[in-house]
Amino acid sequence: MKKLLLSLLTLSTVLFFSCGDGAEEWTPNGPQTPPPGAGADVDYKERAKEIFDKIQVYYKTETTGLYKENYPAQAGDQAYSYLWPFDGIVSGAALLTQLGYNVNYETLVGNFDKYWRQGAAGNNIPGFGSSTNGTTGGGTRFYDDNSIAGISLVEAYHITGNAAYLAKAKQVVAFLKAGEDNKLGGALWWNEDQKDLTGVSDSNKPACSNGYATQFLLQYHEVCDASEKADVLAFAKRLYTWLRDNLLDTDNCYWNDKNNLGTVNKYKWTYNTGVMVQNGICLYRITGEKSYLDHAIASAQGAYDYFVKPRNGVSLAFPDSDPWFNTKLLRAYIDLVPLHAEADKYIRAYINFINHGYDKARTDMGFFYEDWTGADPKRYYSLLMQAAVVESYAAIAVYKEN
Repeated sequence: MKKLLLSLLTLSTVLFFSCGDGAEEWTPNGPQTPPPGAGADVDYKERAKEIFDKIQVYYKTETTGLYKENYPAQAGDQAYSYLWPFDGIVSGAALLTQLGYNVNYETLVGNFDKYWRQGAAGNNIPGFGSSTNGTTGGGTRFYDDNSIAGISLVEAYHITGNAAYLAKAKQVVAFLKAGEDNKLGGALWWNEDQKDLTGVSDSNKPACSNGYATQFLLQYHEVCDASEKADVLAFAKRLYTWLRDNLLDTDNCYWNDKNNLGTVNKYKWTYNTGVMVQNGICLYRITGEKSYLDHAIASAQGAYDYFVKPRNGVSLAFPDSDPWFNTKLLRAYIDLVPLHAEADKYIRAYINFINHGYDKARTDMGFFYEDWTGADPKRYYSLLMQAAVVESYAAIAVYKEN
């Protein structure tokens, strides 16, 4: 996921060996139940639309319909954002559309085409590039980027019924298949440019690429042609099994990656465990095998115990960095509630946290800091940080209205 995630991984190395995340002493399964009426008087959909509208004013480039990576611009910015934050905008817009707002959703989804590359790295199978010149895609092609965009395409099909989105999603399946190999027992590398390179830190098989590929495949399986279903499901199961065999910790959270020498990077991010919760739910619904639901419930509880702790005076805080990652864990909890009512407790803790951010962690212009505890106004300028707020509030609104 581009240069932004490279900087995050560098930061993670520092955090892994320090206590600099603002976390206070904490014991899992302690007194962490949020008050029953958490956020009862908040209009979640209004807050989601408020931040979405600010993004349109300050980040959108009118001639292309694309967005800037940062506002204000930062050194080294390209003319248009990377695919990752753009997909964050589309994900939020999908939820706002479901909430009844007209946000020109189909135009946004159509702009995915501006990141599309017909081939790269000697591979003539098309897929999404990480960047764009405003017309066509460029940059490295990441397997997690492609999977997350694929999820958005399937979602767009559900919302609009436009079969063109499924045709494009089918091409994403082909791109992912081309990335699978037998090194380390299977699975996908992070991107197609850095496969099996010794001494290259980004040459690894990560939870993000494989977890989101699994999620995309399972969602695509629901709507694809009957002739494709067996092969798509088998692919998803291979990736899911590899993740459990290689990156699952005893606390039911997932480590970040395994490099080409077989060394595991044991740092943990909220979204990696979150997507595996969703994958367990999907596999349970497809197969009826309760073990998959058991996996999902265990990882949901494990993530809450591991990640939710006092930070900077906030008693029930999710990590105070990378809110897009936290958003994906929230989406997993929302998906789990119909099958496991306890997940509502996790969602209420999240609601308290984002509402604290709304009150205590915004700039004078109303943009959120990366750190929702309010302790550090870092990266308030990033499109990805604001997209996470839109998606979080909109997802909560949909959850509350259902």
